[in-house]
Amino acid sequence: MVTHAQSSRLPPRIMGILNLTPDSFSDGGRYVDPRVALFHGLKMVEQGADIIDVGGESTRPGSRPVPPVEQERRVLGVIRQLRACLPPTTLLSIDTTSARVARAALEAGAAWINDTSAGCDDPQMLPLAAERELPIVLMHRQGRPETMQVDPSYGNVIAEVCAFLGSRVDAAIAAGVREANILLDPGIGFGKRVEHNLALLAGLDELVALGFPVLLGTSRKRFLSAICGGVESDALMPATCATTAMGVMAGVQVFRVHDVAGNRQAADIAWAVRTARH
Repeated sequence: MVTHAQSSRLPPRIMGILNLTPDSFSDGGRYVDPRVALFHGLKMVEQGADIIDVGGESTRPGSRPVPPVEQERRVLGVIRQLRACLPPTTLLSIDTTSARVARAALEAGAAWINDTSAGCDDPQMLPLAAERELPIVLMHRQGRPETMQVDPSYGNVIAEVCAFLGSRVDAAIAAGVREANILLDPGIGFGKRVEHNLALLAGLDELVALGFPVLLGTSRKRFLSAICGGVESDALMPATCATTAMGVMAGVQVFRVHDVAGNRQAADIAWAVRTARH
């Protein structure tokens, strides 16, 4: 990883989503065949993905935990194949809250950990990130996936999300994680109503001001559908691209998306505009 000062001068990166799950909210079941998953991962890289985020457990609202052994069965072979096919400059990320799964994925070729619990679900996750000296994404989540959308509430959502992420940064550093290896994710859609998600998007600059690279994941999420008249998730690429462009202008560094090509263009145009001002 680069320093925070350097990261603010680097073009935004696109993280392509590769869900190897039967029940993810948008693309569940599409990539459970390892051959199909491999093809899709390679296609996303051709479309401009800098990182591929591989996950074997859905974290959609109402989802149930998946045992580590099953997550490993789903993801490890695909990670090995992708690593063998892709250039070293393309990074692989493991999307899991299990340190056991993360360790196995890192041994298979992943180089990032994307933890939607910010190290809260498994006390071994932060020490693992410290041991391996690799980037870890710490995400805000109110509650657990099974119940997180049951009446979520906040006094000041931006302040509370920033405070939580600040506390998890402290925990990560205490565990030995280098500051330069920490990224923050506000957890759009994870225990949040439409108004909470919109407030976080409007206040992205406050999250960026914490001094760590920020990852934004709005892709095809339900709050976008609610704003856009209830369209199906597959039709939300333009809405997602709008949030990507806004995120670039606010200083967000990484965008986790299903539709790589469109979001790559949105990010590149917004970056060209943003850098033209300096």
